[in-house]
Amino acid sequence: MSKQSFRDLKETIELKDGEIDELTMELESKKDEINKLKLYSTKLKYEKKNLEDKLDNEINNEKAKMKELDDLDNKIKEKQVIIDDKQDQVKYLRLLIDDYKTQINENTENLEVQLRKISKTYEGLLAQKDQIIENQNEQIKLLIKEKEEMMKTHKTTIISLKRQNDNYRQLLEK
Repeated sequence: MSKQSFRDLKETIELKDGEIDELTMELESKKDEINKLKLYSTKLKYEKKNLEDKLDNEINNEKAKMKELDDLDNKIKEKQVIIDDKQDQVKYLRLLIDDYKTQINENTENLEVQLRKISKTYEGLLAQKDQIIENQNEQIKLLIKEKEEMMKTHKTTIISLKRQNDNYRQLLEK
C-alpha cells in the first residue's frame, strides 16, 4: 500500500473513529434520554396506576353513594307508605269523630226533646199536686168548719142537756 493510501486509510479510520466517538457520545446522550424517558414512563405508569386507583376509589365511593341514595329512596318510599297509611287512619278517625259528633248532636237533640217532655210532665204533675193540695186544703177547711159547727151544735146540745139535766134535778128535788 502506498503511503498515501495508508494515510487516506488512516484518515478514514480516524474520521470513522471520530464518527464512532461522536455516535458513541450521541448514543450515550440518547441512553440518558432513553433512561429519562424510561423514568418518565415509569413515573407516568405510577401516576396512571395512582389515577386508576383514585378513579376506582371514586367509582366505589360513587357506587356507595348511589347505593346509599337507593337505600334512602327505598326508606323514603317505605316512610311514604307509612305516612299514607297514617293519613288514611287519620281520615278514618276523622270520619268516626264526625259520625260521633253527629250522633252526639242527635242524642243531644233527643235528650232536649225528652227533657222538654219531662219538664212539661213535671210541670203538669206539679200543677196536679198543687190542685190536689188546694182541694185537700179546701176539704180540710170544710171539715174544720163542719167540726166547728158540730162542736157548736154539740156544745149547744150539751148546754141544752145540762139545762135539762139541771131542770130535771130541780124537779127531782122539788
